[in-house]
Amino acid sequence: MSPAAPPSPSPAPTSRLLDWRVRFGALALIWGFSFLFIKVGTEGFAPFQVTFGRLLFGTAVLAVAIVVKRDRLPRGARVWGHLTVAAFLLNALPFSLFAYAELTIPSTLAGICNATTPLWGMLLSLVALSEDRPTRVRAAGLGIGFIGVLTVLGAWQGFSGLDVTGTALALLASFSYAVGWIYVRRTLSGTGASNLSLAGSQVGLATLQLAVVTPLFTSLPTSIDVVPLLAVIALGALGTGYAMLLQYGVVAEVGPTTAAMVTYFIPVIATAAGVALLDERLTWNTPVGALVVLAGAALTQTRASRRTPATPTPTEPTRAEPLRAEPLRAPEPEPAAARQPASRT
Repeated sequence: MSPAAPPSPSPAPTSRLLDWRVRFGALALIWGFSFLFIKVGTEGFAPFQVTFGRLLFGTAVLAVAIVVKRDRLPRGARVWGHLTVAAFLLNALPFSLFAYAELTIPSTLAGICNATTPLWGMLLSLVALSEDRPTRVRAAGLGIGFIGVLTVLGAWQGFSGLDVTGTALALLASFSYAVGWIYVRRTLSGTGASNLSLAGSQVGLATLQLAVVTPLFTSLPTSIDVVPLLAVIALGALGTGYAMLLQYGVVAEVGPTTAAMVTYFIPVIATAAGVALLDERLTWNTPVGALVVLAGAALTQTRASRRTPATPTPTEPTRAEPLRAEPLRAPEPEPAAARQPASRT
């Protein structure tokens, strides 16, 4: 983010506050509509083609940003090796899984499944991150969150009418985000490269991975419909490229805690878009379960209060926490994560 102009005596704080709120809202809308774009894209292209197009256009936007800012690409074979794994776990795999999932499940359900990423992250942290021990509140949030998942899926009626395969793929995509965030935290912190440089490199590597896989499992479409093509372009340029740039600005201006709140708007927007624009049916348990999932996810992101020492002592500077994307799921994932974000498409 470029340095801000010197503030004026009075109106500057208000204008900056309005500015980040506008960008925050745009970020929530873009990520919330990403599930609709995936659904529309799969109507004209194979899932791997949707993912490849998404990554290609996202890489183009981030590459332009890197050139404009005159940023440097990461250095070192070790860093690039970790970025290759991160690209698979946070981009290539979950993006493809969501695309395949939405062949058989509504975009509303995919958006809600994406919100389970912090629940998976909390569960994995019990084993993978010994320094991130759960509190009682966070453990309760994990349990509440999975009760919400069962509510969304209609467990009491035997998951009647639910496409098990599609739902499992969407949940697996969210699980992949959580694994990827933990991997990134343990391998890519303190590389010296900027977040933009790491993110652009990561998405570019994911594009190369899909460039290899896509021709092996798909064939060129006989015809190209305009609407699915525009959906893929929007999914990549907006949801994977521009949204990540918005994310950086919001985190830099108001901090990761406030910026992470965008996570809780994404399934709401995804549900509203799917119902209003795709005529997807919505039963009572879907929104109720989604609210329970979000409540549980919010609790898993709380931190234990720490006592203030009587004598101040030097401490290590707190490292910035990025959002998920999508990447989320989410979010799009920011590869220089210091700790597990909430979620994204």
